[in-house]
Amino acid sequence: MLDIAVAYNKYKFVGQEFLTWLWYMIDNEIGILTAAEPDMESIAIGNKVVFENRNLKDTVEVITIKGDEADLAEGSIALSKGATVSEMNLVITSNDSQWRFGIKGENLSLSSLKVPETGNIENKEDEEDGAVLEKIFLCEKAVNIMEGLFKLFIKLRISEDWHRNTVPAMQKWIIGNKNV
Repeated sequence: MLDIAVAYNKYKFVGQEFLTWLWYMIDNEIGILTAAEPDMESIAIGNKVVFENRNLKDTVEVITIKGDEADLAEGSIALSKGATVSEMNLVITSNDSQWRFGIKGENLSLSSLKVPETGNIENKEDEEDGAVLEKIFLCEKAVNIMEGLFKLFIKLRISEDWHRNTVPAMQKWIIGNKNV
């Protein structure tokens, strides 16, 4: 059995591949994502994307793109040089509600989760309990959506289709975005 630290370091690239693939899918195949996850109407890249390039000798290059109207062309250049997405902010919409959060590729943890607004409560215990349960439900919904998307990625990643079709399509997308 692998030591937990060894396994963590050995497989942490999977999360970064997942986020890179997710960006590709959002740009090119969003219909597949929304069809695979029925609780999600749309998904978009938020206001931050972080890239890591570990292909350099003894160093790690980190590129961060921030801002609501940020141009991701620099990110495409980083991808073409061997970087992967290590962190990104996402915006998910479902039933006129919106979730905003960051996700890290290293461990797929969610951060800064902003869930849709819930109804106002008065000082009644019943309403307070209901409000807490509603917030928990809304947090779980974001986690469940990301879990479903990760399962979709893993099924593809271990299939023959990954190297035959997906990787070449992503490489073509990276080259095409770099020239924009």
